[in-house]
Amino acid sequence: MKNYLYTLAIIVAATLALFFPAYFTNIGTFQLKTLIVPLLQVIMFGMGTTMSPKDFEAVVKSPKSVVVGLVCQFTVMPLLGFTLATVFGFEPEIAAGVILIGCSPSGLASNVMAYIAKANVALSLTITSLATLMAPILTPLLMKILGGEFIEIEFFKMMVEILKIIILPIGVGLLVNRIFRNQTAFLNKYMPLVSMVGIALIICIITAAGRDSLLKVGGALVLCTLIHNLTGFMLGYWGGRLLKLPEQDCRTVAIEVGLQNGGLASGIALQMGKVATVGLAPALFGPIMNVNGSLLASWWSKKKAD
Repeated sequence: MKNYLYTLAIIVAATLALFFPAYFTNIGTFQLKTLIVPLLQVIMFGMGTTMSPKDFEAVVKSPKSVVVGLVCQFTVMPLLGFTLATVFGFEPEIAAGVILIGCSPSGLASNVMAYIAKANVALSLTITSLATLMAPILTPLLMKILGGEFIEIEFFKMMVEILKIIILPIGVGLLVNRIFRNQTAFLNKYMPLVSMVGIALIICIITAAGRDSLLKVGGALVLCTLIHNLTGFMLGYWGGRLLKLPEQDCRTVAIEVGLQNGGLASGIALQMGKVATVGLAPALFGPIMNVNGSLLASWWSKKKAD
């Protein structure tokens, strides 16, 4: 059951934010949405403190699997997002949010899910790290191409925002890890917990901020997000099988493709000034992907990876 506690906590938190939004919008005159970017930066700093050359070992050991994972990550989910946003006929800013979550790099939970699923954890770490580092260029580029049909996308502005949210804190984390290598053990111990709490709080804040829009399109958006996530898992897995990757690597690619960095997408939506609309799909994607990812990983954990 412990594999599902985090997922359950996120669902409960998001439900509370939906029914009691006042507690998650502001404290006095302080607007809680201003915490989103700093929380993301703390999470990314933690990622930086734990990164090492070992995280990229799969580039040498399994280069084909790395390339397949990255190509699937930045083609399958963006194109799925665009297709679903068009088919469901959402209003432009809601549709842009669906595309945005598809254009984001793989989620921070993917490495844990890969471990539970008896997948290739080293490959998962490599794809997550590389996808995250590639995001400042590929996410705004894909949004410009696919999301530009729905809302105006400023490529360079989005790129700078992603650099501030991702690259800067990761860089500081890497520097801290290098200078204070022996003193960062406590960070490695507690940062996963900080990350989980931070992501849960981000989801709550966005759910509360976008409550009115969510109630208007909630059912359709939940269905759209569910299809997006499950199809990502399926196409990631079978893409790997089609290209004759080992079973462990196929599972890894499926998890990397299906689990997106909803926190980053939420931060971008905030910086665009559209957290209550563009930020809705990323907020929903978080709980849904964690439920589905936990179930899939637990199911795979009972099956031998031949």
